[in-house]
Amino acid sequence: MFQLTYISTAHADVRVTDVDEILNVSRRNNARDEITGLLVHDGVRFLQALEGDRQLVSAAFDRIRADPRHRATVILSERDVPARQFGDWAMASERAGLASGALSMPQIVDALVASVADANIRALFSSFARLDRRQGA
Repeated sequence: MFQLTYISTAHADVRVTDVDEILNVSRRNNARDEITGLLVHDGVRFLQALEGDRQLVSAAFDRIRADPRHRATVILSERDVPARQFGDWAMASERAGLASGALSMPQIVDALVASVADANIRALFSSFARLDRRQGA
């Protein structure tokens, strides 16, 4: 199982509806290609993990890099993992600052990654959810 994790910066004009569209298309494509993962968007940056067949994950990442809603895309890790870290999620997602209800964004992301076996991946997503971007990006 191949896993790729990246971070990118959203273009300034990316709206909530754009992120919803990214998710809808990603979920459809990922279900077709048997790719799983997690996408977190904090209004400034995207952090995403993708896992599945190496060629299919690489093709998905090529589409992401070509998407004009992303810029400054940086691969944080590429590695083989013994099993899926994100279960059967076609693309779980959360948006910082848009969380509703009694739970904060960090609490929601912590809950999403609680079952992820790799402590480094859990820490990466949990730390990202705790960054305060209001003071500048």
